[in-house]
Amino acid sequence: MAQHTGIYRRPDSRFWWIDAVLPNGERIRQSARTEDRQAAEAYLAQLKLAAYKEAHFGIKPQRSWQEAVIRYLAVKANLRSIGDVRRILRKLDPYLGHCMLDEINGDLVWTVIQGEMKKGNKPATINRYLATIRSLLRMARDEWQWIDVFPKIRLLPGEVERDRWLTREEASRLIEACPAHLAALVRFALATGCRAREITGLEWNRVDLERRTAWLNQTKNGTPRGVPLNSDAVAVLQEQVGQGTRFCFTYRGKPIRWEVTNSAWHSALAKAGIEDLRFHDLRHTWASWHRQAGTSCDELKELGGWKSRSMVDRYAKYATEHLTVAASRIENGRGGDVLTFPTISPRSNRKRA
Repeated sequence: MAQHTGIYRRPDSRFWWIDAVLPNGERIRQSARTEDRQAAEAYLAQLKLAAYKEAHFGIKPQRSWQEAVIRYLAVKANLRSIGDVRRILRKLDPYLGHCMLDEINGDLVWTVIQGEMKKGNKPATINRYLATIRSLLRMARDEWQWIDVFPKIRLLPGEVERDRWLTREEASRLIEACPAHLAALVRFALATGCRAREITGLEWNRVDLERRTAWLNQTKNGTPRGVPLNSDAVAVLQEQVGQGTRFCFTYRGKPIRWEVTNSAWHSALAKAGIEDLRFHDLRHTWASWHRQAGTSCDELKELGGWKSRSMVDRYAKYATEHLTVAASRIENGRGGDVLTFPTISPRSNRKRA
């Protein structure tokens, strides 16, 4: 029956199914998502009409925001931050969930901005939403060819870059206040700049203490990288030997699967008298210490596994040694005399004429 009508029943589903070749040559096999045969046939007719228009007149069939979200999540499924992507898309659903992609314009984007501002969200939070919309629409245009254009989406100004790092004395206080398993994580983060998941996912078969190197396969950007281990990092790892057979860092012999910034983290911060600190700020601390010690931005980029130099330039302000000579040029008693250039007034010019 499906060969003649394109509509058929499956014994394992209550819905009607579609198996048909569209006018543009594409074969589709999918559920019609309806138990009504006439509704299923109408849906197939709609698909055929859209394909005919696209094939003969170049008119793209309309695609919905929800269709795009499903495909976008499938493409991004391997991201370490996929949970954050899903959360943002759920927040955007009340604004865009009812829209077709070609209906999304500047006014709708402004509606998102205004709605989130009324909720009291800061520019940084709203910018995450705007960046996700822009990324999805760009993919729909450039990779899927679902749309031809999308509105220009600018991020909001006024986003304050987080600048939180620890002094050596604060770091020592924090380590002393942490329980042993958490102190090990903190010390390793400060020694290597590794992220929390990179540390808790580090396995012994990816560590060579003699060569003082670790190889990470669970990185934020999905690209494996090597991490040189300084003496502090080696010392932390040597203390963990024998506590876990597979993972380097464990809690009571078991892998650390939970969020690092839990009650133990907050208790340690309170005990150490440290406020407004996230575990990821330890990576900022590591990078800041490196720049203060004279490590170049290019070296820091390689050490931290950043893909672009722009991500590292934020730490340039912590190293000013290369500007010391320039700063000293106007010290008291130095710098030479200021030259005075003679000027000719317009009146004198008229007299000479």
